Amino acid sequence: MQLIDTHCHIHFADYEINPEDVIKEAQIAGVTDMICVGCTIQDSKLGIEFAKRHDHIWAAVGLHPHEADSYVNNEKALQELRDYATKPKVIAIGEIGLDYYYEHSSKESQKELLRFQLSLAQEHSLPVIFHVRDAFEDFWPIYDEFKVPGVIHSFSAGKKEVQSIIERGLYVGLNGIMTFTKNQEQLDAVRDIPLANIVVETDAPYLTPTPYRGTICQPKHVVTTAEFISGLRQESLEDFARATTQNAQALFNLS
Repeated sequence: MQLIDTHCHIHFADYEINPEDVIKEAQIAGVTDMICVGCTIQDSKLGIEFAKRHDHIWAAVGLHPHEADSYVNNEKALQELRDYATKPKVIAIGEIGLDYYYEHSSKESQKELLRFQLSLAQEHSLPVIFHVRDAFEDFWPIYDEFKVPGVIHSFSAGKKEVQSIIERGLYVGLNGIMTFTKNQEQLDAVRDIPLANIVVETDAPYLTPTPYRGTICQPKHVVTTAEFISGLRQESLEDFARATTQNAQALFNLS
């Protein structure tokens, strides 16, 4: 059995476990590839450097919507991001999007930065890792201007959002949230997602799945999430792992 962790942050400077041990344990568990996802200029650069040093580790570069006020008018930083998009082992733009749950940056700044990064993805024919929270109403009209391939990371919405995602041919990124959510609508929505549209992720060091809550999330925990979701959907773990791995390989052009 093989799995791909399509979204982790083990390259972050403040990740509290030795990344070399983390990678080794993930590979032993059957996690063949990991995508290290950027949220700022600094950790996007760290992700590129980290991926260069390791086989089967890839980088996504992007500016999180929380950071929009800091970056939207920072031409130097935006030029750096343009440069990063062309670096070896960069396989996606992300994580980018809109977050109205916290609204750490203004909605207008978030939307402007999202458009910039979607344009960058389009220019370089790169898929996109999206962070969208309580903002789908504003997100879809902007997305539809560009229609790039991608994944809605850390899905925690309902059937209406699933329908909108699937209609656009996007993927749904499922992580440890599913193992501890008490929202039945979310679980019902996950049962309805076509297997051809699912990828799995950890968001490590965040969102550690049950029964490991209270510990630092690692890519190896994607196995626990896959076991839970395949059981929820009444699919064999082997079939689920095979399909989600193939989906990730197709979306991110992984060889």
